[in-house]
Amino acid sequence: MADVKKIATRDSYGSALAELGASHPDLIVFDADLAGATKTAVFKKAFPDRHFNCGIAEADMMSAAAGASTMGLVPFASSFAMFTAGRAFEQVRNSIGYPHLNVKIGATHGGISVGEDGASHQCCEDFALMRSIPGMVVMSPADDVEARAMVKAAYEYVGPVYMRFGRSAVPVFHEEDGFTFQIGKGEVLMDGSDVAIIATGLLSYEALEAGKALKEAGISARIINMATIKPLDEELVLKAARECGKIITCEEHSVIGGLGEAVCALLSEKCPSPGAPHRRQRRVRSLRPRRRAAQAVRPKRGAHRGSRQGLLRQISGLRPPVPPRDRGLFIGQKI
Repeated sequence: MADVKKIATRDSYGSALAELGASHPDLIVFDADLAGATKTAVFKKAFPDRHFNCGIAEADMMSAAAGASTMGLVPFASSFAMFTAGRAFEQVRNSIGYPHLNVKIGATHGGISVGEDGASHQCCEDFALMRSIPGMVVMSPADDVEARAMVKAAYEYVGPVYMRFGRSAVPVFHEEDGFTFQIGKGEVLMDGSDVAIIATGLLSYEALEAGKALKEAGISARIINMATIKPLDEELVLKAARECGKIITCEEHSVIGGLGEAVCALLSEKCPSPGAPHRRQRRVRSLRPRRRAAQAVRPKRGAHRGSRQGLLRQISGLRPPVPPRDRGLFIGQKI
């Protein structure tokens, strides 16, 4: 992995804005005094007259972006996820979502991978908040190639869009040549038939690596990169459920309201499980990593400060390789 190129998707966001700005004069950018961190400074350097610093006032920034969109402009409003989804939720809901305005929200520093910035900035509730707004598209790219394609797709889409970008540099595993991105469509990174792992954001690469480790353990895992959390690629999820029989979701988010809950809601409605044998249920409850993971994401427990990899391991509670006694979780009864 040392020779794999790594780029933070927030850098991808800034470079994509600058690239789009050259050919789309109606694209403008708002920021909340964080242009250096959100990387919109790249756009500002190229187009200073189309970049607006609203100061530490995300609510005002969202209202300004909403107003600009009614004048035929395509505004991208940028700040940390904690502030775009959290602090400015009322304005996003009422001024952008309710009238279904053409505003794009670029939220950087999302999830626990913010790491050393601390618990106050580790926003693990943004997917839930943004999914709750009717008509809002919610996306999280896995790497640089997908992030830049996503920004372009967001510009071309007419309506409100929320995009979460990461602080940390992550491996670039997509090939730029021939890569296409479509809002609402997932991507199979590795095929398999024993279990499907559906991931989003930086955890898509981690899921791909986990798939390789599972393969060595004799487990055939289907790895799905679900960059669009809303609208969910229902066809791909249902196909995975029927063909693999088991689904695991991976995201930097609370178990409440994120990708996992979206997948569960879909399956409970359109592909409900008939129930598992009691013996298998007891085995699942006995798996120590599952207990630790459940405790780590309880709503009443706050996040922690630490390195990206350290926090990911702490939250998941999982360590490679897959213990032989746990392999039964991945192989067995189909739906």
